[in-house]
Amino acid sequence: MKIFAVADIHGAQYRVNEIRNVIEKHNPDIICVCGDITQFGPGEVATLLLDQLPGKVIVVPGNIDTSDVIDGIKKSHADNVQQNRFEFKGVSFLGLNGVSDNETFSFYSNPVNRAVFKHIDVLMTHVPPYGFQDNIFLGKHGGSKILYEIMQEIKPRLVLCGHIHENPGYAKTKDTVIVNCSMGKRGKGAIVHLEEDISVEMIN
Repeated sequence: MKIFAVADIHGAQYRVNEIRNVIEKHNPDIICVCGDITQFGPGEVATLLLDQLPGKVIVVPGNIDTSDVIDGIKKSHADNVQQNRFEFKGVSFLGLNGVSDNETFSFYSNPVNRAVFKHIDVLMTHVPPYGFQDNIFLGKHGGSKILYEIMQEIKPRLVLCGHIHENPGYAKTKDTVIVNCSMGKRGKGAIVHLEEDISVEMIN
């Protein structure tokens, strides 16, 4: 499967134009938008931007995507996978944006939700797992320790994230490839080939 992953559009039409150019060139199977679609709303902007993206689009909201942005996602053709499992062409996706550690831990630790986490191929977050593509300045990390623990336990093949504008790129553990696909500064997302092996092309 060919995935095009982006994050941190922040309501910018020029970034949507760049996304459309990448889609036209690479023809991905699915587009994963990892949060901060808007700049604190409004919801109509989320609908407008997402509906310009052709094909299958799945989304998790980011830390500055307000409640009306959630409504805007619902009105678009994109699927909001936050705290939901999504199956597409034999690949299992789960959205867990990591914006609130308390909410993330509560959802993960609830026995009712345990089945959602089984055999996940792609974990879509907004905040990176702690220690992976989350450098901000002076060696400090802006990632989520709760997401790191979840990643270590469920061992998805791929984590897609954004949020940390300063550190787009990818890293690997024994079990997982972590891709920060932020467009916040210099990046234009990432093309990920999810096959028996995983390859990543950062778009600049």
